[in-house]
Amino acid sequence: MTLKLPVPVREWEFRVGRNWRADFAWPEYRLILEIEGGIHSRGRHTRAQGFANDVEKYNEAALGGWVVLRATGEMVRDGRAIGVVARFFDKSYKARP
Repeated sequence: MTLKLPVPVREWEFRVGRNWRADFAWPEYRLILEIEGGIHSRGRHTRAQGFANDVEKYNEAALGGWVVLRATGEMVRDGRAIGVVARFFDKSYKARP
């Protein structure tokens, strides 16, 4: 099955002045997909300060009207991440006239 989804922008700076970038973004839909790396190897996202920084970033994105989806590397590899994005667009397309 081939999904026909809009092409994302990589490393989208969604909050100018904070240097916060989304791994993948669909600005016209206000959708962000963040890939959480290093979850099994105590990477930056799982250490205390990295986790706290991510929480602040995701909250600011949500308060700015963005939908923030999160995925692990495993979810990218096995297709679950793109499946979640496809579900967003299925609902988004249905909601449009």
